[in-house]
Amino acid sequence: MPPTTREAQRAELHKTIWRIANDLRGSVDGWDFKSYVLGMLFYRFISENLAAYLDDLERKAGDAAFDYAKLTDKDAEFGRKDTVEEKGFYILPSQLFGNVRRRAATDENLNETLDAVFKAIEGSAVGADSEDDIKGLFADLDVNSQKLGSTVPIRNQKLVKRPRRNRRSESRRFHDA
Repeated sequence: MPPTTREAQRAELHKTIWRIANDLRGSVDGWDFKSYVLGMLFYRFISENLAAYLDDLERKAGDAAFDYAKLTDKDAEFGRKDTVEEKGFYILPSQLFGNVRRRAATDENLNETLDAVFKAIEGSAVGADSEDDIKGLFADLDVNSQKLGSTVPIRNQKLVKRPRRNRRSESRRFHDA
């Protein structure tokens, strides 16, 4: 069960960031580490925010079972223009953080997938009022950097690695599943 109070959520976030730092220690310096962690957290936030926004709109319109994350990219294109006007960017369902994360362990080109997703998010705002705000948003998040590893498989291994959890969190997560 996820923490419910702000303090507990903040403490859990700090623990998670510390675990990631330990996993990346020695391969990236402090500034690069901040770029990766903050960039991925931001990517996750805007993905979840956009999906929740679109889910809410469709549910209010009468489709109680709507789940944007489960749409095909082709079916999702119908709302691109309006969503970019409203939110300033667009993310296709296949590019949502949760969907990329689910496929990450088996994606041999995860670094290229993430790079394409970041470019697509930035590209979604081209010609919109938000273009200047979105342009270069992920420029500091270099998923092809040698600092992550000397080969693509090593880089992808670091990108896909999930933070370790303590045994108590694991048993709770298993029990809640």
